[in-house]
Amino acid sequence: MKLKITGLYFLIIIMPLTTGAQEKVDTNLVMQHLKAIVETPRFRAYPDTAMLNQVAGYIHQNFEKYADSVVYQPYRLERKIFKNVIASFGTENEKRIIIGAHYDVCGNQDGADDNASGVVGLLELARLIENKKLGYRIDLVAYSLEEPPFFRSEFMGSYVHAKYLHDNQIDVEGMICLEMIGYFNDAKKSQDYPLRILNLFYGSKGDYITVVRDFNGGGFARKFKRRMKRMDYLKVKSFQAPGKLTGIDFSDHLNYWKFGYKAVMITNSGFYRNKNYHQSTDQIPTLDIQRMGGTIQSVYDSVIKLYGRE
Repeated sequence: MKLKITGLYFLIIIMPLTTGAQEKVDTNLVMQHLKAIVETPRFRAYPDTAMLNQVAGYIHQNFEKYADSVVYQPYRLERKIFKNVIASFGTENEKRIIIGAHYDVCGNQDGADDNASGVVGLLELARLIENKKLGYRIDLVAYSLEEPPFFRSEFMGSYVHAKYLHDNQIDVEGMICLEMIGYFNDAKKSQDYPLRILNLFYGSKGDYITVVRDFNGGGFARKFKRRMKRMDYLKVKSFQAPGKLTGIDFSDHLNYWKFGYKAVMITNSGFYRNKNYHQSTDQIPTLDIQRMGGTIQSVYDSVIKLYGRE
């Protein structure tokens, strides 16, 4: 429209307001990936190496559609080969952001929330990040063997990856772990905590996603937490505590902490909310696809805002 002021005309252009990057999560693709990862002929659990590697192949195939480069990071255990899958973007940059999730499950279960949800997050992030101008290199890493009997061992895929970064003195700004991002519950008393008093601060409803960090997260953890909490796709809360508090290091980010890297975990709080944890009932119908998509969108927008290049 035109506005007349003292005989002069000023052209006012009305532009739509945006809250971040324009690319949006495709919930149809989210469901497609969930089914492909969960509905396999057998469960993707140790010691079924063939099934784990079939899932790794699916992740690799989809990463290849979008990334600058995609590689396997194989490692040997009990005469068998297990594989991390790494998709890289902005490979012209030296300093890296690592975003990771594990694709194995604990025993005979679908593991829809734990942790197909996190891996699907990686696959959607790959599609969204494609061709974006980046000020950092972003590596999306799908890990094998996060679950028992290898949790906290040197055979976790994330330990293998973090050690590789450390041994090669690779410059890492920080790591983001996607661990169980699909289950939400709006009912009262649906959310538990490691300390009962936390109920007063965070509420009794499991209707939010959490950015978990320890006291050594530094500027990386603070910046990422603040950016995530500005997103309006779903409720985002942050939780900071000593690394020894039960549950705070229950995923792949613990290995990056171990090697001195800054890391945060994006999670629905796992077994503190989802009672299907490590049970045969951890299935796709229990997931909230819309809020899971909102979580992926929030991570993407935050990453691009902080580490993209206009």
